[in-house]
Amino acid sequence: MKILVTIKQVSSLDEDFEIREDGRDVDPDFLLHDLNEWDNYSLEEAMRLKEGPGGDGIEVVVATVGPDSTDEELRKCLAKGADRAIRVWSDELEECDAIGVSRVLAALARKEAPDLIFAGVQASDHAFGATGMAMAGLLGLPHAAVVAALEYEPGGKTAMVRRELEGGTYASVRIDCPAVLTLQLGINTPRYASLRGIKQAAQRPIELLDPASLGMPSDEIGAAGSLSRVRRMYVPEKGRAQMIAGTPAEQAARLAQIIKEFRGEA
Repeated sequence: MKILVTIKQVSSLDEDFEIREDGRDVDPDFLLHDLNEWDNYSLEEAMRLKEGPGGDGIEVVVATVGPDSTDEELRKCLAKGADRAIRVWSDELEECDAIGVSRVLAALARKEAPDLIFAGVQASDHAFGATGMAMAGLLGLPHAAVVAALEYEPGGKTAMVRRELEGGTYASVRIDCPAVLTLQLGINTPRYASLRGIKQAAQRPIELLDPASLGMPSDEIGAAGSLSRVRRMYVPEKGRAQMIAGTPAEQAARLAQIIKEFRGEA
């Protein structure tokens, strides 16, 4: 049995930062990197199954889409007990949005044929929350989002998941497997990597793949396979909030005008 855990290297801002010259992102020299918090819980849940009853035959594979720097996060996962680590990258993937990344991970999942796919509910940097569910749609697999508890017997055809809903309510759902699950914070208590595990992980290989090796067509790679573009990134000026008064029609007209001004079309 195989569990594929998708992870992401997330970025946070240093105290002082500058926008990149093209105005579409923060200069990378001012970014701090770490493993996405939600992904720690996803990996821990996979390890819980692997180390639990009937889990002897489970292989835990961690995968990410990213440049060389993301090897550091993959090695953190190897240090915590993952069996294999895969990184998919090419320069064409630089312009991927959440859907573009989902296409790559779906292609990898077709190659790996896992019995379960775990992803974090969202990433702490962009907070899209779309990657896991988009991957399920692309693969045509059953899925459940914001999973707060999981009951699964390794090799089973179904799993029982407890989903967190709005207002502090929960829903218990039985889902067919293979399936894609996005896991919520608090589903478990993530472990720390041991010093021995960290040393061993530093010597472990990381499999490097590109979209071509996954059989992806050119119209699904990078910007071509993405549904959004970053037009501009900026720090908003303080005190620019305003109330739009009038009838709904007047409010809509004023909002349209503001959008045109923002785009420089007015």
